[in-house]
Amino acid sequence: MNVSTSVWDMMTRVVASLLTVAALFWVAVLYFPLMRQNEVMRQQIVELDREIQEEETANRQLRLEIDSLKTDPKSVERLAREQLGLARPDETVVRFETLGE
Repeated sequence: MNVSTSVWDMMTRVVASLLTVAALFWVAVLYFPLMRQNEVMRQQIVELDREIQEEETANRQLRLEIDSLKTDPKSVERLAREQLGLARPDETVVRFETLGE
């Protein structure tokens, strides 16, 4: 009777070990896709943070330009000359064109 008890004890331990391994495998199968998804989302977060930094830089630049146009008359004059081709009444505007345009 002692031999059969030890065989059953050994089989019980083997089955318990196999069940533990199966449970760990099941958890791994369920968890690894989530890990991959998490990594993809982290990469997206890094990319979006980079885009946010770029947009904040552009926003700061535009705010500086707006403030300059609100407070500095020379900025308004420069902008009118560069983009609209305007000049004062006593000035002559000369435009240069490149070949191919």
